[in-house]
Amino acid sequence: MTDIIYTLDGGTYFNITNKCPCDCAFCIRSKGEAVGEAKRLWFDKEPSFEDIKAAIDAYDFSGVDNAVFCGYGEPTNALDNLIKTAEYVKSVKPSIKLRINTNGLSDLINGRPTAKEICRVIDIISVSLNETDSEKYDKITRNIYPGKAFDAMLKFTRDCVKEGNEVRMTVVDVISKEDIEKSKKICESLGAKFIVRSFDRGR
Repeated sequence: MTDIIYTLDGGTYFNITNKCPCDCAFCIRSKGEAVGEAKRLWFDKEPSFEDIKAAIDAYDFSGVDNAVFCGYGEPTNALDNLIKTAEYVKSVKPSIKLRINTNGLSDLINGRPTAKEICRVIDIISVSLNETDSEKYDKITRNIYPGKAFDAMLKFTRDCVKEGNEVRMTVVDVISKEDIEKSKKICESLGAKFIVRSFDRGR
């Protein structure tokens, strides 16, 4: 059975879709069936909100202060379920702070500006910056929106910052030190916090 909720290094994660417009060269899901304490993160069929709600109802959230939307897919590829799930979690466990780990391509995926509705229910937005320009970004993410994705990701990040939420941008330490520094400057120009993720640690 596929895990909808799983733990990794003590953190609680929601796996709500396997769909993603990217096929990143460094993606952790290329390493195996699951991460952390999950047994399997690949769905045979995409979960409905009822499936996700049932998983939440069955999960023991005792001692859980933070939870992250980040599974084997891009959470905004299931935007309706993302919003409904976040609202439901807040209704049954209002003290939990919610974060989304996203590629920032939600506006392209959903065909409309989405930062406002996401920021309404998600406390922390973590956007994968990945690279320093459109050409390099397309090469490493292998996304389905070549030439458009990089700028869309920057705009989404900027829009989230405008909403007043805590916004982070991340890169994985597979890129050069020079590009990590360039990425940091891009991030700071948008008003977001910069984080370098470890490929070896898988987060």
